[in-house]
Amino acid sequence: MAKNTICLWYNKDAEDAARFYAATFPDSAVGAVTRAPGDYPDGKQGDVLVVEFTVAGIPCI
Repeated sequence: MAKNTICLWYNKDAEDAARFYAATFPDSAVGAVTRAPGDYPDGKQGDVLVVEFTVAGIPCI
């Protein structure tokens, strides 16, 4: 079990970035993708809020 989880911030395209990392590095994968349940001041329903992924065995969010 990892002691830390790396947190990266993207204003947009977080899911695309996570999928790129997963395709580029071994022992990498995209896990849960959390989407907005409804519209909010800076976005719309369905926008990606959080992506959980692993890069080279290191957990990221």
